[in-house]
Amino acid sequence: MSEQVKIAGVAATDLAREYGTPLYVYDVPQMRQQMRDFKQAFENRDVAYAVSYASKAFATVAMYEVVKQEGLHLDIVSGGELYTARRADFPMENISFNGNNKSAEELQMAIDYGVGTVIVDNFYELNLLEDLLKQANKTQDVLLRVSPGISAHTHEYISTGQVDSKFGFDVDSGQMVEAVKLALASEHLNVLGLHAHIGSQIFEEAGFQGVATRLVELAEQAGFVPKVLDVGGGFGIRYTEDDQPLPPTTLVDDIITSIETATQARDLPMPEIWIEPGRSIAGPSGYSLYTVGSRKDLPGMRHYVAVDGGMGDNIRPALYQADYEAELAEPADDRETESVRLVGKYCESGDILIDEQTLPKLEPGDVVVMNATGAYGYSMASNYNRNPRPGVVFVENGQSQEVVQRETYADMVRLDHHYEL
Repeated sequence: MSEQVKIAGVAATDLAREYGTPLYVYDVPQMRQQMRDFKQAFENRDVAYAVSYASKAFATVAMYEVVKQEGLHLDIVSGGELYTARRADFPMENISFNGNNKSAEELQMAIDYGVGTVIVDNFYELNLLEDLLKQANKTQDVLLRVSPGISAHTHEYISTGQVDSKFGFDVDSGQMVEAVKLALASEHLNVLGLHAHIGSQIFEEAGFQGVATRLVELAEQAGFVPKVLDVGGGFGIRYTEDDQPLPPTTLVDDIITSIETATQARDLPMPEIWIEPGRSIAGPSGYSLYTVGSRKDLPGMRHYVAVDGGMGDNIRPALYQADYEAELAEPADDRETESVRLVGKYCESGDILIDEQTLPKLEPGDVVVMNATGAYGYSMASNYNRNPRPGVVFVENGQSQEVVQRETYADMVRLDHHYEL
């Protein structure tokens, strides 16, 4: 028997009624538990660590406040994320600044705000940061990002650890060794260690074991003893029943054991281990609520059912061919089921949220809940077709709060100017 969908104890239909649709909703207790599980996995092994939330998955003031409350660090990739963190009064010393093309203005912000660690991606940035620190007469903790030559089994657009990547210092050409030498020789850079990230939505343990071991090997190759090794994130989550994600304890144990084995074999001290989960924290805890509108039935072919959102609030199916599952918010045992293609309202044939799923026969006005949309939905949302972006609601202790206000038409034209030449 189907049941009413509830998010952190609150009915999805009540949320849709109160805040409208489309709507992003987050189960805050579920997010908190995932953060605690990652931390506990390290504490069980009694090693120095930092769990750094990869905020590109979902970045708002309220989200940063929850991350701060749970004692996690924060991984940012832009001046905008840094500014948001400041608005959330996030401890700057617990922030690491990632990204492959940080501007002088962004790096200056990081210096002025007192960001704890800058993850240096390339020689341009290494020299730029050196110059800015010299002018400010300051020093900065840094990690050097490397391309470890490890490819993850994932979509090519979200694979980042292979040699042919825009990210990080290359190893085989000697770039990494040269970067380490330059950084260690600097009076303004304090080199903590190395960073790598092999991709996203990864399920295989071997990838994380491989990058952990590889970072130890690369530090030895570069001739220095790292205080920190940051193995990145990319831990897979369940989008559909075919996905079988590993629990945090298994992932962390594998990473710790790999680094322990590699350092002991080289008679090196155990470094502090950093990880950067983003999707695996925000993704499973997030839901998208839609209201059903029109449909198109093609006899002998398929049923199209359209909702009031689509690629403007979740571009991942169109961009990555990402798969999701949805369910009807209210019980519908009295309805016959049908296989449908769930589509959006945007003026694109590729505006498909779910390619094919069996659902109770949907009717106009039904509320549909799309699961595991908490990562990269809001972050990558747009005003395509001049549609406002949805609001964001957090639910905890049986109560809901709008933490990002739904955009209005007036919001969308606020920065427009009349042409008067």
